[in-house]
Amino acid sequence: MPALHFFAERPQEIGLNPDRVQALFDRAEREIHEGLLPACQLAIARDGKIGAMHTFGRAVQGSEEKAATNETFFDIMSCTKAITSAAVWILIQEGKLRVQDTVAQYIPEFGTNGKGAVTVEHLLTHTSAIPTAPGAQKEWGDKRRRLERFAQWRLEHPPGAKFTYHIAANFWPAAEIIERISGQDYRDFVRTRIAEPLGLPDLRVGLPPALTSRMADIRWVGEPARAEEYEKLGVTPPRVAMSSINESMILEFNEPEVREVGSPAGGGITTAGDLALFYQALLHEGRSFDGTQIWKPEMLSDAFTIRNPTFKDPLRGFIANRSLGIVIAGGDGKANLRGFGRTNSPAAFGHPGFGGQLGWADPASGISFAYLTNGFDRNDLREGRRSVALCSLAASCAA
Repeated sequence: MPALHFFAERPQEIGLNPDRVQALFDRAEREIHEGLLPACQLAIARDGKIGAMHTFGRAVQGSEEKAATNETFFDIMSCTKAITSAAVWILIQEGKLRVQDTVAQYIPEFGTNGKGAVTVEHLLTHTSAIPTAPGAQKEWGDKRRRLERFAQWRLEHPPGAKFTYHIAANFWPAAEIIERISGQDYRDFVRTRIAEPLGLPDLRVGLPPALTSRMADIRWVGEPARAEEYEKLGVTPPRVAMSSINESMILEFNEPEVREVGSPAGGGITTAGDLALFYQALLHEGRSFDGTQIWKPEMLSDAFTIRNPTFKDPLRGFIANRSLGIVIAGGDGKANLRGFGRTNSPAAFGHPGFGGQLGWADPASGISFAYLTNGFDRNDLREGRRSVALCSLAASCAA
C-alpha cells in the first residue's frame, strides 16, 4: 500500500465529491456481492494524493484463500504497457534513443526477415507488423531464447502501414533496448528510474518469489455471452477475434516463474493505489510527490501526441488513437471503447488491461483512476459494461 503521505484525510481535501466516490465503490462492490467476481481493488487520486482506495472480496494469495486487502497485489496485464513505455520515454528524453531509430540498431538479432525497417515508434504504436509473432511466456526469462525468437519473427505487412494490436511481441524488443542502453535488467530499470523515485515500492514489473503471499491468483469466471448478444450489437466476439489468447495461457500468470519473468507487455504487478499515483506523476509535469523531475514536460507532450490519427482498430472499426505506448480518449464518442468512460475529457490518457484492468488519468479533472481484479470474466459484454460504468463514475468524482 502507498505510504500514508500519499493519502488525503478525506476525498474533499483534494476536490473529490464523497458521495460520488461512494457510488463508485458501491458499483465495484456490487459484483463481488453478486458472486460475479472474486476480488477487486480500486483507487482514485487527485492533486498527487489518493482520495480513496478500497479492496473487496477474497483471493488465493500464496496458496491460501483469504480476504484481499489494500496490500494485495494484482496482475495489471496490458496496463503494464504504459509503464514500459514510460521507461522508454526516459531514454528518449536523455538523448540515448530516438523514436525513428530502428530496432536493429540496438538489437542486430532482430533485423532478420525484413524487420530491419521496424522502428522504436512502430513498437510503441502497434504498427511494427508482428502482432502474432510466437513466443511462450516461460521462454522470455532465457535471454538466449528471447534473441532466437526475435530472429525467427516475420513481418505480416510493411512496418508502419497500419495499426494492429500487438498482445506482447512489440514490447519484448522495447525491453531489450532498455537493457542494452542502460545496462540494467528492464525490471530493475522500472524500479530504480520510476518506482523508487516516485516513492511507490509496490509498483513493479515482475514479482520476486518472496512476495508471492501478497499476490492474488487469477481466476476465470462466468460464461461467455451468447452469439445473438454480439449480433444484436453488431460486433465481433473478442474471444474469437483474439483467438491467440486462451484460458490456460492466462493462467500461466499464476505460476511463480512467469510472474518473476515479468512480461513488459503484461507482467506488471502492483496495487491500484500505486498505479493511480503513477498516473498522477504523469499529470503533474512528470514530477514525483517530492518534486523530483522524472519525465520532462516536453517529453510527455510528445508522448501523448497521437501518431497515426487515421489508423483504425481493424477488430472494432474505430480510430485507434495510439500515442507513444498509451491510448488517448479522443472526442469522437468512442472513448468508452478505448478503456475510458463516457465522462472523461478527450485528453484523458492511459492503457487498459486484459481481464478488465483499468488505469488512466484526465488532465481536465486532474483525476487518475485504477481498477484491478483477479476475476477474468468470460462474458466480454459484461466486462465492457463494468469498465464503462466504473470509468464514467470515476471521471465524475471531481467536486
